[in-house]
This record gives sequence, C-alpha cells and structure tokens, in this order.
Amino acid sequence: MTPEVANPTDPTELLRHHGVQVTAQRLAVLRAVAARPHGTADDVAETVNGDIGAISRQAVYDSLGLLADKGLIRRIQPAGSPARYENRVGDNHHHLICRSCNRMVDVDCAVGYTPCLTASDDAGYDIDEAEVIYWGRCPECAPAKPEAVAR
Repeated sequence: MTPEVANPTDPTELLRHHGVQVTAQRLAVLRAVAARPHGTADDVAETVNGDIGAISRQAVYDSLGLLADKGLIRRIQPAGSPARYENRVGDNHHHLICRSCNRMVDVDCAVGYTPCLTASDDAGYDIDEAEVIYWGRCPECAPAKPEAVAR
C-alpha cells in the first residue's frame, strides 16, 4: 500500500510522491489543469505560457501524457472532441457536455438501479470503471422553455 501524501494540494509533493522528477514545466502544467478543468492541451499550453513564459507544445503534451500515466490528472476523450484534462482523480465520476458550446461539467456517478453501467457480458474482464459522457445543452445554450399555459 502506498503511503499517503502529507499535503495532497502541494504539486511538488504530489510529483515526488508519484516518482516524477519535479520541473518548472510539470508544475506549471499541473497548476494549469487545476485552474482550467476540462481544458484541452491548447488551453493548458496557453495557461502555462502565461504562467512561466515560453514552453513548447511538445513539452506540454509530454507533461500531460506523463501526468496522466502517473494518475495525477485524468485524460478524457469525448467523441469528436480533442482530449481534455482534469485533476479530479481517484473517483469514478462522469461528464456532461453541451452540444452547442462544448462546456463540460462533472457529474457524480448514478446511484441506485443503473442497468447501463453493468456490462451484460464482462467477457472475463475484471471491470473496475465505467466511463459515461452525457450530451445535451447547457442552461445558457438550451432554447428557452415555454412557460406552462394556464387553462
């Protein structure tokens, strides 16, 4: 069992705890993902450039890949969309994406009867996670709902 991180909000300590060499670029990428949850690699690069100055796009991609592989961030790949990144890890939550503006928000797992989250045939797999993306329109993009007509 891996010992707990004394201060889980300290990026330097998190990197060291996961065996990742601490660099200014990796720290900046971690901070950028925390500041812009569900951001794309381009969003992260823009934030990092504003934070520490010039950084190559490849360095951002490399850092995102390493941090995702180590479980420090989560990579989400919605259909028809570039990969997005978040620092909410360690739980099995899902996402809701607006079809109009592409805004993404977290949705906690369904509780109670959830037939779509149970595989009809596990094919011998030891299933430990289900990834669900709900699609719709956010309140800002949804057409105004007509008010109930008084009868």
